[in-house]
Amino acid sequence: MLPNLPTTSPDGRCPWAHHNELMRDFHDYEWGEPVAEAGILFEYLVLHTFQLGFDFPVVLKRREGFRELLAGFDPERLARFGEEEISELLLNPRILRNRRKLEATVQNAQAWLRLRQEVGGDAGLLPFFYQYVGGRPLDNQRSETNAVPVSTPQSEAMSKDLKRRGFVMTGPVSCYNILQTAGLVNDHLVSCPRHAECAALATPQ
Repeated sequence: MLPNLPTTSPDGRCPWAHHNELMRDFHDYEWGEPVAEAGILFEYLVLHTFQLGFDFPVVLKRREGFRELLAGFDPERLARFGEEEISELLLNPRILRNRRKLEATVQNAQAWLRLRQEVGGDAGLLPFFYQYVGGRPLDNQRSETNAVPVSTPQSEAMSKDLKRRGFVMTGPVSCYNILQTAGLVNDHLVSCPRHAECAALATPQ
C-alpha cells in the first residue's frame, strides 16, 4: 500500500508524494508512467511481492539492495536461486528478510520464463499484460470524489490468470499495485501534474 495521507495537496500532486523525498521522486519520475520494457514490469512484480504487509516506502528504500542481491531483477538468474542463495539472503539486512517472499520471487521468476516462452518471447510480454486493460493504459480520472480502490475487475482477472500460470503472492490488490506502478492504469489525481504527463505517454501496445 501507499502511505495513508490526506486526500488533498497544496500543489495538486497526489498527496502520498509528500511522504518523503524518495516517494516524491518515485511519484514524479516513475509511478504511473507506462512501461516500455517487460523487465521493468518484472521488477515491479518483485517489489510488490515484498510489499505485502508493508507500506511501499519500506520496500522502496531497500530497492537498490534488492537490485544488487536479487541478480539485478533478472528472471533467468533468479529462477536458478536455490536453498543456498535464499539462506544467504536471509542473513542480509539490506533487504526485507522473509523466506516465503524470497521463495515466491524465485517461483515467480520461473513462471515469468514459462510465460515468456508461451507468448513468443520478450516482445509478447507487454501485450500480454496490456490485455487486462484493453490494450492501452486506462485513465481513471481520479479525484476526491473518485477515489482509488484497492482492487478492480482488471486486477482480479490478472490475479486469477497469473495464479493459474504458477505465479504466487499475486492477489488482486498486489496486481492492482503493479498495474498502477507500471502505468497500465493512470491513477494520478487529475489535479496532479503527472496525470497529464502520463496520459500523454499512453499509447496502444
